[in-house]
Amino acid sequence: MRSVVVTGPGTVEMLEVEAPTAGPKDVLVKMRASGICGSDAMYISVGGIPPHQGATRLGHEPAGEICEVGEEVTGFAVGDHVVFDTMAFSDGLLGSGGAQGGLSEYVVVRDAQPGRQLRVIPSDIPWEVAALNEPMAVARHAVNRLELTPGAKVVVFGAGPIGLGAALSAKAVGASHVVVVDIQPKRLETALRVGADAVINSAEEDVKERLIELHGTAGPSFVRDTRPDTDGYVDAAGAPAVIESILRMVKHRAVVSIPAVHKKPVPVDFGDLLTTEVDIRLAMGYPTEIFEVTDDIIANVDKYREIVSDVLPYDRALEGITLAGTPGAADKVVIVME
Repeated sequence: MRSVVVTGPGTVEMLEVEAPTAGPKDVLVKMRASGICGSDAMYISVGGIPPHQGATRLGHEPAGEICEVGEEVTGFAVGDHVVFDTMAFSDGLLGSGGAQGGLSEYVVVRDAQPGRQLRVIPSDIPWEVAALNEPMAVARHAVNRLELTPGAKVVVFGAGPIGLGAALSAKAVGASHVVVVDIQPKRLETALRVGADAVINSAEEDVKERLIELHGTAGPSFVRDTRPDTDGYVDAAGAPAVIESILRMVKHRAVVSIPAVHKKPVPVDFGDLLTTEVDIRLAMGYPTEIFEVTDDIIANVDKYREIVSDVLPYDRALEGITLAGTPGAADKVVIVME
C-alpha cells in the first residue's frame, strides 16, 4: 500500500510499504480522509519522531471505513464509517510517531473496542468533515478548560481551524455570546457563518472597547479600571500580542485557555495581574474530548464544513502538505482517499 512518510529532515515522500493485516481481535480500516495539521510541518522539519525518525508515517486527523472485522471483535461491521482516537493505539500515536499513519491506504486497529480507538459515525457525513474530529477535539478541550457556566460570555482570538472549533464548542456547551477576533476579514466572515455572535477585526478596532459594547462592563472588584464582562478567553492565535491584549482587559477571576503553540516566550507581569486573580490554563490535546465533540459535528455538519478550505485527492497529498505549510495559502487542508 501507499503511505506518506517523513524520510529525513525537510523530506516527505509517498512510499510503497507493507499493508497491515488484521488478527481475530483487530479491525482493518480503509482510510478515507486525513487532515493536515501544523504539527505535520514540524515533524517534517526535524526528520520525524523517534523511534521512527527517518520513517515517520504522517496523518493524525483521520477518518475511514471498516473493511475487515476480526472474529472476536464486537460492535463493528464491515462498511462502518469511523473516526479515531489517535492516542489510543497500542502501537503508538497514530500519525505522530507511532508505527502507523492515517495518510496511508490502510490502518489496522489492534484489540479494537467501540469508544476506545474508534467511533462509528453516520455514513452521510462527508469525509472531509469527519476528518475534523481530531482537531475539533483539541478545540473542545480548550473550551472545557474554561469550565464555563451556562450563559457565559466568551471571546476567541484566532479564526483558524482551532479557533473556529472553539467558537462552535463554546456555543455547544452553553455560552450565551461568543466573539471571534482576527485580522483577516475572510476568516471573520467564516466565523460568523459557523455561528459566532460577533466578530472583531483587531487591526481596525479597539478590542477592549468593542468587547465592553458587546459584553457589558464587569462588576466592581479589586480591578480599578473599566473592563469587559467577558468570562472566558481562548488564545488560538499563538501571538504574544494576543496574550498581552487579553491580560490588559481580563476582569476579576476571568479564565484564559491557551491551546495555541507559542514559539517565543511571552513576558507576563504577575504583579500587575495580582488584583485580577486571573486563571491562566494551558490546553493540550484531548484527554476526554475525542468522541465528545463527535455529536456536535454530526449535528452541525454544514457549520463544520465551513472550516475546511481545501480538499485534495490522495494522489496530491504531498502537494496538500506543502499548501498547508505555506503561510496564508490555506486554512484547513484535508486529503480525501477514494
